[in-house]
Amino acid sequence: MKMNTIGFIGLGLIGGSIAKAIRAYHPDVRMIAYMRSQDTLQKAVDEGVINEACSEVGEQFAACDLLFLCAPVETNARYLEQLKPMLPKTCLLTDVGSTKTDIHEKVDALGLTGQFIGGHPMAGSEKTGYENAKTHLIENAYYIITPGTGVPEDTVNEFVALVSSLKALPLVLDYRQHDFITACVSHLPHLIASSLVELVKDLDGPDELMKRIAAGGFKDITRIASSSPDMWEQICMTNSENILKALDHYQAQLSRLRTEITGKEADKIHAFFAASRDYRNSIPEASAGPLKKTYAFYCDMVDEAGGIATLATILASGGISIKNIGIIHNREFEEAVLRVELYEEDAYKKAVELLRKYRYTIYER
Repeated sequence: MKMNTIGFIGLGLIGGSIAKAIRAYHPDVRMIAYMRSQDTLQKAVDEGVINEACSEVGEQFAACDLLFLCAPVETNARYLEQLKPMLPKTCLLTDVGSTKTDIHEKVDALGLTGQFIGGHPMAGSEKTGYENAKTHLIENAYYIITPGTGVPEDTVNEFVALVSSLKALPLVLDYRQHDFITACVSHLPHLIASSLVELVKDLDGPDELMKRIAAGGFKDITRIASSSPDMWEQICMTNSENILKALDHYQAQLSRLRTEITGKEADKIHAFFAASRDYRNSIPEASAGPLKKTYAFYCDMVDEAGGIATLATILASGGISIKNIGIIHNREFEEAVLRVELYEEDAYKKAVELLRKYRYTIYER
């Protein structure tokens, strides 16, 4: 697989991060890109990330050896129709969408399956857009690769090698397997988190006591409900069959649990919690799964004026930006008084080390 020219359609958080990683690890590659915001494209040119900003999806992309589709799934399909007449058979197509069946079916319908390898970098941020793209965003994150039928094995291996060279962790799967796995470990958990939030909202009284007490553990397990509704609407539309399978199984599980609680079947209830605890504890801490990881720690603090300000000053002196900080009032399942959340792993590690030097008691999960 030649890699002289690489194209991007869409240069947001994921596309921009991949482009920056390619520029860092393959500095001689020529890169061109198109997105609606020409100002953003010009910024990418000025930073030296891409070589050419395209004003349309046109003939410039015919020179690409590899083309990343980084727009939403439905938009990518429309671009594929535009691109098909101008792309040579030697151009490898890939995407970065979080569901794969829909795009593979579109590719098949257009007769492009022999030159398409689906991709899903399992990384992201609550921040969006090229301005938040980072060279290391996909580093040590799983990058799922779903080759189309007829793509030569050598080409797949070369694409795997490219992903590895960007410091991501490539994992080759069938696209249908990918969508079922992500339905279970990513899509359904988002539905559950959002439904738990809706449950509390619906059952809370006018005094909003539930909302007041819901901090701590409840906020942690429902954190992912803060995700983009536009993105999750599209995921539900493009992976509905797998989500429904997972949802049916979950509802049956809840029904069994309801029966056991109704019948006060203590042994079965205990076995349920023990099995879930043991399986959860067997999941590697370093596992780069599809749910966005938080970088938060907890620390003890005496209730005195200026306590939080002092801690914040120590972190600021170390060049560490705080994403969120707050006192935990509901500490039924928490050991500490203060929860501090950082933006990324390096800042997290640095903050923990720094605060321990100042004799703070830190709790890590």
